[in-house]
Amino acid sequence: MIRRTMYSLLPLAAVLFAAQALAQQPRTPTSLEEVLKGVEQLGAAADQAFNQRKSEYESKSQAEKDAALRTAEQQRTQLTQASDKLSDTYQANELRISMLNQQLRDKAQSLGLAELFGLARQAANDNSSILQQSMITTQFPPQQGQQPRDEWMRQFAASTAAPTAADLQRLWVEIQREMTASGQVAKYRATVVQPNGEPKESEVIRIGPFTAISEGQFLAYLPNLRTFNVLPRQLPGEFMKVAREFMNATSGYANAVVDANRGVLLGLYVERPTPVERIEAGAEIGVIIITVGALGALAFIFQLIHLVIVRIAVSSQLRHLDRPTPNNPLGRVLLAFKGDKSRIEEDSDVAELRITEAVLREVPKLERFQAFLRLCVAAGPLLGLIGTVVGMILTFQSITESGSSNPQLMANGIGVAMIATVLGLFVAISLLFANALLNSLSRGVVQILDEQSAGMLAESIEKQRRA
Repeated sequence: MIRRTMYSLLPLAAVLFAAQALAQQPRTPTSLEEVLKGVEQLGAAADQAFNQRKSEYESKSQAEKDAALRTAEQQRTQLTQASDKLSDTYQANELRISMLNQQLRDKAQSLGLAELFGLARQAANDNSSILQQSMITTQFPPQQGQQPRDEWMRQFAASTAAPTAADLQRLWVEIQREMTASGQVAKYRATVVQPNGEPKESEVIRIGPFTAISEGQFLAYLPNLRTFNVLPRQLPGEFMKVAREFMNATSGYANAVVDANRGVLLGLYVERPTPVERIEAGAEIGVIIITVGALGALAFIFQLIHLVIVRIAVSSQLRHLDRPTPNNPLGRVLLAFKGDKSRIEEDSDVAELRITEAVLREVPKLERFQAFLRLCVAAGPLLGLIGTVVGMILTFQSITESGSSNPQLMANGIGVAMIATVLGLFVAISLLFANALLNSLSRGVVQILDEQSAGMLAESIEKQRRA
């Protein structure tokens, strides 16, 4: 019995001895091979220690073995008594702590502190999310060894222990600081993450908890990192001008760009696609529509310049009908009828035909490209309709492939449909007004040619009757 008991203690002692020897090794394994080697060494050391202790035990006499057993039993008895005593002390302390906590709660309730502490925790819970999302946090970083104010408030709200006077004071200070700073325009230095991802210490101007500007650029607040970053795409030029003027202001009142939703509107404004991105959203149909519109615009500009020059030349010719020149339609019509003296004595019917021929020869140049513009006006909405159909096909295809009506999956097809429709209508409406302007100018010149032709014909008939 004694020998079995002592043998049962030998493996445990050997393992502890080997573990202690391994723990004393200064080198830490850095690979799996070293770990495996260390385990093998541990097993060998444990076996060696076991064999050594076994041989030492077997070399002792029976009296020495009995004495070692009695010594081990005494130590176990002493340790058991000490453990029972510590357990009783621990239970007594737990009971005393529970009684003291109950006394503290009773006294706090009698003094009305329980309600005060509850309201303090509720206020901390309500304001923790506000402080987390507030850019004012960058102006008041936590002191050395303190938690950030939003984390501290969440911990304070979740705590079950009675708050100290310092806790209540910090809660009041943080809430009051947020209220005061919300109505101020402050300039301070803070970390700003640049578009390339590198942090940079820069001078920041904060307008309440709404907008922040640094070096003439608008900033966005990152609550998780508690820092600013430069917006990847800045606002249009008029807003940037206001930001620069506001940063350069030294006193008095100055205009400023303020986002009342604390950065939400700026984010939406930045994510708004540019005209180029809107055109790219129209895909191939959008490119075709723009090409048609560009050709129509070039034809309109070319013909507009031509008609303006012709209109000026005709107006100048009207003031000198007795000296026709071939550099304008009216002058060419006058030369076609008056240039040959033999034609003056012709029959009125023949003269009318010659004048009509001269006028008709000028009309095609005056009405040039108008037919093409009318074609573009008609083709614009039709091409937009094709883009709408293609966009709907893409939308239904995305729904079929994904098996759900996720708006993000349908956005591409809907974008193609809407952009193509808008581009088609824009091209059609623009070229419609352009064609109307060209038609008005050409008709005005043709009207002058018809009036002068009729006058020359009447003059010719009158001369024939006198003769």
